[in-house]
Amino acid sequence: MNNAATRTSAAPNRRAQILEEAARLFAERGFHGVGVDEIGAAVGISGPGLYRHFAGKDAMLAELLVGISERLFAGGRKRVAEAVAAGGGPAAVLDSLIDGHIDFALDDRALITLHDRELGQLRDSDRKQVRSLQRQYVELWVDVVRTLHPDAVEAEARAAVHAVFGLLNSTPHLGRPGALPGRTATAALLRRLALGALAALSDGPSAREGGHAASGQPR
Repeated sequence: MNNAATRTSAAPNRRAQILEEAARLFAERGFHGVGVDEIGAAVGISGPGLYRHFAGKDAMLAELLVGISERLFAGGRKRVAEAVAAGGGPAAVLDSLIDGHIDFALDDRALITLHDRELGQLRDSDRKQVRSLQRQYVELWVDVVRTLHPDAVEAEARAAVHAVFGLLNSTPHLGRPGALPGRTATAALLRRLALGALAALSDGPSAREGGHAASGQPR
């Protein structure tokens, strides 16, 4: 009974270990540059042994990219709900969303690289699922941003959110981990930059002129 329980608890951990090493290797050398045997060697099992956990490399890539999109959206919804339940206003809700995305950007740099390079390798159904989850995550942010900056038109707020994602998701390009400031300092810097970018929504033409300039409507 103890052995069975150990095997049951070990299986999810082994899957997570395989996915972590697959993400690292795919990000370093590209999806087509990594073989199943190499992923197996990285986790101490034979390549064929991986098929007890995944149907193949395609299944690993799909679980990585769909999984992180699900995690971001679910985590964002949870952060919004918790901030609201705690009595936080729009600024507190936005702060929580930013902090959550910074955690992702600093802790999952390989997945950011993987998404940028390999999204096109997914099956159409998996790619559509990723895109759908990403749109929902964006709209979660847009709703919060527009509450905080009510004069910003929707298209402008959405563009600002995408710009902030681009800023935060630039972490794989900031240099080797050892060349960066410490994690706390880097997180604080990213947070200031994100807040500064979104604060610009209150300084632009749409805010000063009731949205006419940004929406293209005649004044």
